Amino acid sequence: MESLGINELKTIFASLKKIMDENREYLIDLDSVMGDSDLGLTMQKSFEAANTEAQNFSENDIGKQFIKVGMKIAQAAPSTMGTLIATGFMKGGKSVSKREILNIGELAIFFRAFTDGIMHAGKTKPGNKTIIDALDPATTALEKASNENKSIAEGLKEAYQASLQGVENSKQMEAQHGRAAYYREKSIGVQDAGATVGSLLFKGFLPGVS
Repeated sequence: MESLGINELKTIFASLKKIMDENREYLIDLDSVMGDSDLGLTMQKSFEAANTEAQNFSENDIGKQFIKVGMKIAQAAPSTMGTLIATGFMKGGKSVSKREILNIGELAIFFRAFTDGIMHAGKTKPGNKTIIDALDPATTALEKASNENKSIAEGLKEAYQASLQGVENSKQMEAQHGRAAYYREKSIGVQDAGATVGSLLFKGFLPGVS
């Protein structure tokens, strides 16, 4: 597969909803260690709303679809993570405005804007034990795959693997943001729930290119 269109994205959003439903309790458990245990519920609400919007979208502008999905997530889950994910989709959507299909290079542009949008809104950077620690290496891997003229399927698989490594790497980081930051050194060795969400996001894109 060389490109993604609206129909493929509808498959992707259905996949994301299913993944967040299936991982609700897992995310709750991860978040309960240093957070307030609501991450699983937040992601379930976010992607239920996202999927409904995506399936009902009847235009061909992919950028507009992403922006509308982001707006729906912001309404459905106005918590910190919900707002960050919503921001990512809206910033990413603007970066691919008026496109009817996305090739691997354009998908990399979307994810760079998605990642940078969250980084800016969350006032964070790689290494702070957040969702960025999965998103940034995954996006970098996708950009590398694009530069090497690989297919979208190959690029997303490599991005997902990079996100998994990012989750693993996050265990050795010290939390700098949110409730987890109160634990400081005690956060070292603990898997970051936000980074796990970032990896699940990339996993959700895989069925759309299979």
